[in-house]
Amino acid sequence: MMNRIVSTALAATVALAFAAPAIAETKPKKEPTAAQIAARERMTKCSAEWKQAKAGGKIAKDAKWPKFWSECNMRLKSGTKA
Repeated sequence: MMNRIVSTALAATVALAFAAPAIAETKPKKEPTAAQIAARERMTKCSAEWKQAKAGGKIAKDAKWPKFWSECNMRLKSGTKA
C-alpha cells in the first residue's frame, strides 16, 4: 500500500516537472476587442432586464434565457429601447 502511494506521488512529481516548462511558455492573455467589450455590456444589460422582468412577473413562466437574450441583444444592437 505504501509503495503505491510513493509511486503515485513520484509519478505526479515527474509529470509536473515536465509540464512546468509548457506552462511557463503560454502566451499572455490578449485584451478583449471592442466588439467583445460591447457584447459583454449588452449581456450585462440584458441580464439585468431579465432579472427585473422575472421578479416583476412580466415574463412567462416557461420563458428561457437564450430566447430572451437573443431578442434583447438584437434590440440593443439596433439601438431601440424596450
